[in-house]
Amino acid sequence: MDVGRIATWRALGIACAAGAAFWLAAGVDAQRAAPPAGQVRLAATANAGDVDVHVLPVQGNVYMLVGAGGGNITLQAGDDGVLLVDTSIEALTDKVLKAVRSVSTKPIRYILNTHVHPDHVGGNAGLARQGAVIAGGNMGLNSYNGAAVVAHENVLARMSAPTGQQAPFPQAALPTDTYFTKKKDLFFNGEAIEILHEPSAHTDGDSIVFFRRSDVVSAGDVFVTTTYPVIDLDRGGNIQGVLGALNHILDITVPREKQEGGTYVIPGHGRLGDEADVLEYRDMLTIVRDRIQDLVTNGMTLEQVKAAHPTLDYDGIYAKNASAYSPDMFVETVFKSLSATVKTVPAGPRIAPPGKK
Repeated sequence: MDVGRIATWRALGIACAAGAAFWLAAGVDAQRAAPPAGQVRLAATANAGDVDVHVLPVQGNVYMLVGAGGGNITLQAGDDGVLLVDTSIEALTDKVLKAVRSVSTKPIRYILNTHVHPDHVGGNAGLARQGAVIAGGNMGLNSYNGAAVVAHENVLARMSAPTGQQAPFPQAALPTDTYFTKKKDLFFNGEAIEILHEPSAHTDGDSIVFFRRSDVVSAGDVFVTTTYPVIDLDRGGNIQGVLGALNHILDITVPREKQEGGTYVIPGHGRLGDEADVLEYRDMLTIVRDRIQDLVTNGMTLEQVKAAHPTLDYDGIYAKNASAYSPDMFVETVFKSLSATVKTVPAGPRIAPPGKK
């Protein structure tokens, strides 16, 4: 593996870690309050002026954009123009655009959204305005005749509102083209791109994006390297769906020598990964899920499950930002996700210790 690239990844990993604390404080606190979808507000940072957006070449014609406070952005560039997967937070739009222009001066043609959260769609309106659809394309025009915004139909449903009610996002930020099937195909910059729906995972509208020639997967928040999975139960998320999405990524990825490299995976937050990283994350989540499921099946309460510390041996890796998203918060989310589907075993008659009645 290229030594210079490893050094670059490590440097960007520091930037990712710095941004993780803000993301958890802003995004997770908002999720903890669990406002209805119609009351979601776009996230913003108080210190956006101090944040830089870094560009990391991944492989092929795919790049990773990293800026503290928002989700990672995937950029694909070529003769046809620029395609973005997610747009980070609204406050970073100008810096994201500057980073895009450091790679390509071509128009932004497509924006693909992996899910509905503001740290991934907050820059939709500003970046779409800077783009232009391809003449004769079939991805739809937004009201500003800018770049086409593509997402699963559940993303549009959660970003908009019924007639007469206030939508949580501006009109210019909404998807202009949606899909409801298992996947949507796109050919752009000489490359086949698959947009794959992952039902009931991090949310109910998650998509992963597979750049087939470049051999890169943009995973959105079904895979992160900074924390335990943040599963949005109020917006259709489910522990089993996250595991299904991770298994799907593992089906796609092919490692190079000694399980390193090969297909690269851009997480929703954190450093660049590969199949081995996704495998470790999937295994961790499976083990924790099974532990909690066993406790739920045996009729334990939420407080008893928390007291059992089912994540203890992983907290050193995934709970570095525990003040914002603690292991107990993660355990509670998994507990609620499993409690809706797992039947408990009756406790049965109490057996007294020997010598006592």
